[in-house]
Amino acid sequence: MEFQATAKYLRVSTRKVRLIADAVKHLSVSQALIQLDTMPKRAGAILKKVVDSAIANAKGKNVEVQSLRIKTIDVMQGSAMKRWHAVSRGMAHAYKKRMTHIRVVLATIEGEKTVQKGAK
Repeated sequence: MEFQATAKYLRVSTRKVRLIADAVKHLSVSQALIQLDTMPKRAGAILKKVVDSAIANAKGKNVEVQSLRIKTIDVMQGSAMKRWHAVSRGMAHAYKKRMTHIRVVLATIEGEKTVQKGAK
């Protein structure tokens, strides 16, 4: 079963969030939360909130947190605010303040098959 959470229009660059998301992809939820707590980047705290929201969605369906694993983390580019910076000679240079959309999908771990050694 899958559970998801989405955060939109976050004021952080998509590239910066992807660096953090790639570090915690395909981890168990408890390991990902530990890593996100210790990340020195601001995007780590933002991503942790989205993962916590997905966990809350799973708890609403009476699913144990230990049986959850991060299936996908989609970091998509949102809209950008266009701004201007004044420069010499009465001119202006344009720049963009970028936004990000994050979607986290958690999946339950199915019963893993164990292979017995020496069994014939």
